[in-house]
Amino acid sequence: MTAERAIAQDIESEVRHEQEHDEAGNSKFGFIVFLLSESVIFISFFVGYAIFKTTPVGDWYPPGVTGIETREPLINTIVLVSSSFVIYVAERYLHDKKLWGFRIFMLITMLMGGYFLYGQAVEWSGLPFTVQSGIFGGMFYMLTGFHGLHVLTGIILQTTMLRRSFVPGNYDNGYFGVEATSLFWHFVDVIWIVLYILIYVWQ
Repeated sequence: MTAERAIAQDIESEVRHEQEHDEAGNSKFGFIVFLLSESVIFISFFVGYAIFKTTPVGDWYPPGVTGIETREPLINTIVLVSSSFVIYVAERYLHDKKLWGFRIFMLITMLMGGYFLYGQAVEWSGLPFTVQSGIFGGMFYMLTGFHGLHVLTGIILQTTMLRRSFVPGNYDNGYFGVEATSLFWHFVDVIWIVLYILIYVWQ
């Protein structure tokens, strides 16, 4: 009877392991599909911006505007792109079961993302045009605002992952949430690089 019970427990454990593996695979697939759908949205915006900019229908910039300041946005770009490396370090610390390092570098990532949003808010407050200032004004605020919303979403996800690290044993059997959050943050950074080139470099 004891042997039969042991066999039954082994079978149950194997089935549970296969179910967990399938669930993890489904989660990863679903998240990849989500990022692909987000990519399609941003690519549509990029193509639309390029078409409007290259179509000769009068002045591209609003009256009195000849270009956009690039110094502060460049600093924000450097901070945001650098945060991709920081969140990678946080993930590596978690992989090595060093929660203290994970928490420190995840917090730094959050602060860098917050700095980016603050810098964007300061930039918006000093711009000489609004969302109603022609096609450029509308496209500028839509693109940077939609991206800023993604940055805010990333910070919220990071806050959740950081909070979960204080739950004993929460990351002992895996941390797909952290991996997904990190991948999302890399995605947000890559999108901003393209945005920066389109809006600030291509003037």
